[in-house]
Amino acid sequence: MTDRMGDEGGMARQRREMVEQLKSYGIGNPRVLEVFGMVRRELFVDEATRAYAYDDCAWPIGYGQTISQPYTVAYMTSLLFERRPAGKVLEIGTGSGYQAAILDALGYRVFTIERIAGLFEMAGRALESLDIPVERRLGDGTLGWPEEAPFDGIVITAAAPHAPQPLLDQLADGGVMVAPIGDLAFQQMTVIRRIGQRFEHEVFHGFAFVPLCGREGWPE
Repeated sequence: MTDRMGDEGGMARQRREMVEQLKSYGIGNPRVLEVFGMVRRELFVDEATRAYAYDDCAWPIGYGQTISQPYTVAYMTSLLFERRPAGKVLEIGTGSGYQAAILDALGYRVFTIERIAGLFEMAGRALESLDIPVERRLGDGTLGWPEEAPFDGIVITAAAPHAPQPLLDQLADGGVMVAPIGDLAFQQMTVIRRIGQRFEHEVFHGFAFVPLCGREGWPE
């Protein structure tokens, strides 16, 4: 397996072990697994936790936010990729930038929105250092990016009380949204596909994310 982003600090073995663990957890799409073996997760975490970057854990990244555990990122990515394997994707909640890097490596054209200025800058440095061509915006992700709509995929990386209507409006016909929807304590991963003016829902496993804040999310 070739690591197109290079390798530093002997992390390639840990990435391979992470991929094997993802397989054991039921992540089976070979292309998704290949990409998780390529993208250097250690560059998207704090230096203090870099040695543990490939553990299946969520780590704090500052400002009360976390980088999701690898399984969670792989699970969401698989739900999208298996239903819409190409096109233009909007990510809500850039966070560390790791999910955006995964989506880019899969071949999507990626747009991402982050509401916290410090994270916006941190993720930008990580993505730019790897020459990852992600379009970024600082602002309220629950309102989407209407100037760039429609999107073939939308991924929400925080707990949403409901599917934000502006984001549903920005889905292309046949487009897919992946979002954890529920209350602040527990959410169910939900896939929403747009078919004309109708939206079909699939509900999957439960997760616990930080809250999606914004006009169409939870209050600050």
